[in-house]
Amino acid sequence: MVGEGTTRHARASRRRSFGGGSRSSRTMRPFQRLLPRDPRDLQIAFLASFLVLGVAFLRLPIEPWMPPLLLTSTCAVQWACERVLRLPSSGFRSPLITGLGLSLLLRTDAVWVPPLAATIAIGAKYLIRIRGKHVFNPGMLGLTTCILFSGHAWCSPSQWGEGMALLAWFAVLGLAVVSRSFRTDVSLAFLGSWVLLKLGRVLWLGQRPAVLGHQLLVGSLILFTFFMISDPKTTPDRRSVRIGWGIAVAVLAFVLQHQAWVMNAPVWALLLLSPVVPLLDRLFPASRFTWPSGQASPQGVVAVPAPAVRRVAPLLVLPLLVLLHPAPALAFCGFYVGKADTQLFNDSSQVALVRDGNRTVLTMSNDYRGPLTEFALVVPVPTVLEREQIHVGERRLLEHLDAYSAPRLVEYFDPDPCQPIYPMSKAASAPAGAIAMRSSAEKKRDEALGVHVEAKYTVGEYDILILGAKQSEGLETWLRENGYRVPARAAAALQPYIRQDMKFFVAKVNLEAQKESGVQHLRPLQIAYESKKFMLPIRLGMANAAGPQDMIVYALTRRGRVESTNYRTTRIPSDVNIPVFVKSDFGKFYQDAFARSVEKEERRAVFTEYVWDMGWCDPCAAQPLSREELRQLGVFWLDDPRTDSLGPAFRRGAPVGGPVNVLLTRLHVRYDGAHFPEDLVFQETSDRTNFQARYILQHPYKGTSECSAMDDYRERLRDRRIKEAETLASITGWSMQDIKKKMGPDGDDVKSPRPWYRRLWND
Repeated sequence: MVGEGTTRHARASRRRSFGGGSRSSRTMRPFQRLLPRDPRDLQIAFLASFLVLGVAFLRLPIEPWMPPLLLTSTCAVQWACERVLRLPSSGFRSPLITGLGLSLLLRTDAVWVPPLAATIAIGAKYLIRIRGKHVFNPGMLGLTTCILFSGHAWCSPSQWGEGMALLAWFAVLGLAVVSRSFRTDVSLAFLGSWVLLKLGRVLWLGQRPAVLGHQLLVGSLILFTFFMISDPKTTPDRRSVRIGWGIAVAVLAFVLQHQAWVMNAPVWALLLLSPVVPLLDRLFPASRFTWPSGQASPQGVVAVPAPAVRRVAPLLVLPLLVLLHPAPALAFCGFYVGKADTQLFNDSSQVALVRDGNRTVLTMSNDYRGPLTEFALVVPVPTVLEREQIHVGERRLLEHLDAYSAPRLVEYFDPDPCQPIYPMSKAASAPAGAIAMRSSAEKKRDEALGVHVEAKYTVGEYDILILGAKQSEGLETWLRENGYRVPARAAAALQPYIRQDMKFFVAKVNLEAQKESGVQHLRPLQIAYESKKFMLPIRLGMANAAGPQDMIVYALTRRGRVESTNYRTTRIPSDVNIPVFVKSDFGKFYQDAFARSVEKEERRAVFTEYVWDMGWCDPCAAQPLSREELRQLGVFWLDDPRTDSLGPAFRRGAPVGGPVNVLLTRLHVRYDGAHFPEDLVFQETSDRTNFQARYILQHPYKGTSECSAMDDYRERLRDRRIKEAETLASITGWSMQDIKKKMGPDGDDVKSPRPWYRRLWND
């Protein structure tokens, strides 16, 4: 029973919200008449538009069968539950909302996961109830349960990219939804708290304002704020309690994300705090929300007055617009430091990441150009490394990975149209010692600067130091005083890592050890460590970058494909036919194709170039790595019977290309300080779908056969050449005029295609 005070408060609130009070409220009434009475209609429109535009314009990785399967499953489960429990039909608005939400957030490589998610989501509404109110948001429960227990589900939080216009439009729609469902308060409480917490962390770490903008302009955050946490059936009934609960969700999500390194932290925070809502409703009773059924508004529901919404919303939106203004840019996992006035550049690098659970083996190679006496490398690491955790690898391993996974051309040859045969294809190939002890005076100076030498080793041709630091200026001074020319803005780049209590791996060449080893080039460095953080610290390397950097990441995992969680990950255009003249200039073709893809994604995306099981390939640009090569890269689970599902039959001594439980993901990123304000953060998915950047050359038949099928073949060949030229122009930006010239005689078909009407009749 609701008290009289609560009833009077609700009545007053309804008068304010529906025109009985302020002049501002009355001015909103024409706008409200344009909106559907039932807020679920707005939710359906909002989510459906998000889905359609995401697939049409952002090329979201949503399998075409998933949305229909999810929508059908959610509606079917609700119909079955109502029949079994003999309940009156409540319509299909709610299951449609759940199905659309899962279509946007759930990713899977198994066809049985969507029906499972739908069953859990809808079934829980009827089975997990307290005092007639279901406890969990259906979409949230279906998503998290499948991620936890199916082994074939994940969520890609940054798949939407950072398109400001699109995200702003969806934010406006989201505000309309929560306003109509009388839950603006909890959405703004969560979002405001989240913004303040993120802002505080950015200021504490000394990061640029662009970092905050990057963290907030995320489509999944908009979905969570205006669709998931605002569910009127699973939020507290009393307004003041809802606001406090929204703040609590934001605080818990912040702790989970930055202390426990949990991906999609707001969703997990909502899962953990949802069971508290029934207790809050019992301690602080208020009228319960009901969906509209003819009355002017849900009884006893307190809505935020429209003027208040207009006052609060700019406070949240305007800072985001300011943060979008790019700050000046300051590459690899660390920066290079050199003595004297040596000019050092770092234009591209290769990194192999072996990851399983919390264990990581990182192999770092680079394109350092300069005297070996001037080389040094500084890389943030999550913990102090022991001598046995550091190793010098072989460059040939990364070269083999590159050759195996590189974008490739494949050639097909048209058969004789008069004697058709199945076309064949072929691939166009593209000793350790201790470093001398530091003197007591040097140690005192280190302490004064707040720098502590945690460990020091000689590994191969490298002298290694593991440094701890209390302040960025002190570490920068220490490096300068020890003979290194530190790049400008080094202190600003170092500070965020020091504030996160990370250590610094410093490597430089030991010339005597290098001479004894006989190596003529710098070999890759390898480190092995355990950490919940699955990331690459690229920001530090931008301190001495001469421009945009290219990085190739070879991720070797046991379960599935690797993707970035804080930048959009998308596939490079592939499996297209291009003119045969490209064969002689494939390098230039791919450079331009990649550059155009980077521009289309506004320079803010990570590109997938290859995903394949290491046991085989088709076509093979190079043989798969042997088990011994994989071990040298750090694939530590090959000989462990507890983790190698292939068993002892395929252990040491297995042939090259034999079965191995290793999936390779090749990622290519071009980045700079303006467009990549944060380090790369990754997650391993369960997706094992094969993909390769593959481009097809289809050679025409050159014989002299004549038959009735030859005329039809020539017509199809003409159409194919036109399409090949158009495709090449689209993915590279090359002009059609230049393409026609390079096609030679084949370009005549492109210059003057046969009129369409000549294809109608054979006379």
